[in-house]
Amino acid sequence: MPFTDASGDRLRDWLGVTSEEFYDTEKFAIVPMGFCFPGQDSKGSDLPPRKECAPAWRALLVASMPQIELVLTIGVYAQSWHMGAGLRASLTETVSDWRNIWAAATGPKVLPLPHPSWRNTGWLKKNPWFEMELLPFLKSEIRSRIA
Repeated sequence: MPFTDASGDRLRDWLGVTSEEFYDTEKFAIVPMGFCFPGQDSKGSDLPPRKECAPAWRALLVASMPQIELVLTIGVYAQSWHMGAGLRASLTETVSDWRNIWAAATGPKVLPLPHPSWRNTGWLKKNPWFEMELLPFLKSEIRSRIA
């Protein structure tokens, strides 16, 4: 199961949901960019998703779930895939432009998020608007969809 660590705790806190709600397949689909663990680099960080994985299956899988109302693009790799030309120059620019991205979405709404890894704690401290502005909006949207 994905997100069974501290990053999952942080993500569920961002969403305002319990573990039971998060792992309920009627409420959430957790769709990784690759269905294989890519390994770790010399510093112990996960390597990027393998380049051949998403093109091989992602569009087919997403198309099989027409009921999707909201896509949380967690991290740069998911944002690149789902937002394409709408991606901004950096993760910070992309996430900080969340209101325009939300408004421009056709089909399922898209909301860019940083990865909830502990490695992004510094980013979160440098960007207090994320917690003050985006997270209350996110929690409200999630609650309205799973209630």
